Amino acid sequence: MIPAYKARIHEGKRGLIVGIANDQSIAWGCARAFRALGAELAVTYLNEKARPHVEPLAQELEADIVMPLDVREPGQMEAVFERITKTWGRLDFVVHSIAFAPREALSGRVIDVDRDGFLTTMDVSCWSFIRMAHLAEPLMTEGGALFTMTYYGSQMVVQNYNIMGVAKAALESAVRYLAAELGPKGIRVHAISPGPLATRAASGIPEFDELLEKARGKAPTHALVSIDDVGLTTAFLAHDAARSITGSTLYVDGGYHIVD
Repeated sequence: MIPAYKARIHEGKRGLIVGIANDQSIAWGCARAFRALGAELAVTYLNEKARPHVEPLAQELEADIVMPLDVREPGQMEAVFERITKTWGRLDFVVHSIAFAPREALSGRVIDVDRDGFLTTMDVSCWSFIRMAHLAEPLMTEGGALFTMTYYGSQMVVQNYNIMGVAKAALESAVRYLAAELGPKGIRVHAISPGPLATRAASGIPEFDELLEKARGKAPTHALVSIDDVGLTTAFLAHDAARSITGSTLYVDGGYHIVD
């Protein structure tokens, strides 16, 4: 169920949410928050296998646009933005919440990752955000906000995070460059770094349950964050009240990253 908030601070805003796989996804937490605050949404699903899991959630969001998007498939991303152009003619925000590494690349040492594994990881986890920014730019005629999801393993070596840490470091660098380039147009760019969350994507990381317990004990709040925590923070940053914040990595992790 979409929560009800009295303050509809995103009434009249329109945004694209990429990365909903199920009701445990960070992207779902973001979509719930934006919708509850009044925004109209476009939603994508990875493929036909994912469609039955995403379509009921899209219906709950009353999404105007629901389309497939596998960023590795030529033309699919462009088709999504063409549909947005025809349906809305503008865009206020984009949430990019996707990442992928082949299992052999993620589970092995960084030094052993082959070229194909490296390129696939970077393509899906980093370049796709740059490409989305490129396609969103002409639709954000009155400014806007672009969001991507990162993790602490971009800055510190986290056991079993491996090649994804390299990709997230590149992603955070891309956020800074995009923020500098798009800032004059009123477009802000953010990397959101949640603490460990039990999502479908995280299930591919070895010993992830141990990482969750470590985060719970280490964070100053002694609690794990939720997808709704991440969603509400993201929605705040999309508001005009946050118009002077851009180009940074914002941690939503109960303070996990500040404790040695």
